[in-house]
Amino acid sequence: MKITKLHLLLLVSLFIINCSLFTVTANAAVPVIKIDGSSTVYPITEAVAEEFQKEKRGSARVTVGISGTGGGFKKFCRGETDIQDASRPILTKEMEVCKKAGVQYIELPVAYDALTVVINPKNDWIKSMTVAELKKIWEPAAQGKITKWNQVNPAWPAAPLSLFGPGADSGTFDYFTEAIVEKAKSSRGDFTASEDDNVLVQGVSRDVNALGYFGYAYYVENTDKLKAVPIVEKEGKPAVSPSFETVMNGTYQPLARPIFIYINAKSVDKPKVKEFVDFYLKHAAKLVKEVKYVPIPDEDFKLVIEAFGKKKLGTGFGGVAEVGVLIKDLLKREGIH
Repeated sequence: MKITKLHLLLLVSLFIINCSLFTVTANAAVPVIKIDGSSTVYPITEAVAEEFQKEKRGSARVTVGISGTGGGFKKFCRGETDIQDASRPILTKEMEVCKKAGVQYIELPVAYDALTVVINPKNDWIKSMTVAELKKIWEPAAQGKITKWNQVNPAWPAAPLSLFGPGADSGTFDYFTEAIVEKAKSSRGDFTASEDDNVLVQGVSRDVNALGYFGYAYYVENTDKLKAVPIVEKEGKPAVSPSFETVMNGTYQPLARPIFIYINAKSVDKPKVKEFVDFYLKHAAKLVKEVKYVPIPDEDFKLVIEAFGKKKLGTGFGGVAEVGVLIKDLLKREGIH
């Protein structure tokens, strides 16, 4: 039989269709591990996910979203995700939603973060800032009133104050407001907000009068575009810059904090999810350093691994975002120490 161009086209089309069907079938058979939540924890989890998928060579697929800690917990407590990235502990209202939906969870601290206050590199008047000055800028009463730098400190210029920060669904927003304003979610609203920290980086880097805050890793990745502000915790204390050393020795206060992953207890029964979390904990110290966060000390991290091994359910917190808590103290509360 003579093979015409039409025959060839039909054969090619059938081959493409069969390949597509095979791909769809193959992908359908691959288990998917669903993760969402904090943009602060995202760089760690994304790094772990990439390494895990390389090692497993297509036997599992990991999706990592950045809905923010609050947005992520909404999905997690509906049972839509296996793992929740969180830059602050689960809150009482989220605990209640999880309980109603029958979602139990394992809380695992995976690193420390130095929440970092940043300014534009061309800003030549800020050498350090006190917690009191930050509160004066960010408290709700400042909205529409504290609009210039010299209203915060008369030694600073009468230049417009341009503010950038995480949105209300962010655990970083919760922690910062708790640490600085002394009440979680209590903040002025007239600032540029985003759940995407890269948007905040760009905003501060383009405006000499800008001030913003976000996780340490995003600052370290952009030191050519940003300056970190040394923080004075209390009058009489020295100004302290964020760094691995100042977080580990406890001098960077009150903005050093543990960050977490939460695992849906039912998802642990899925072999690939358990395998992923085991992989996460095994490689966390190395990958946490690579993405510029502060690793948990080895002796404490052994207890984190133990907590997962025992499937220790619940939280070591009382449903509030505490300031200044140490991992070893948290694990004592959970009965792991």
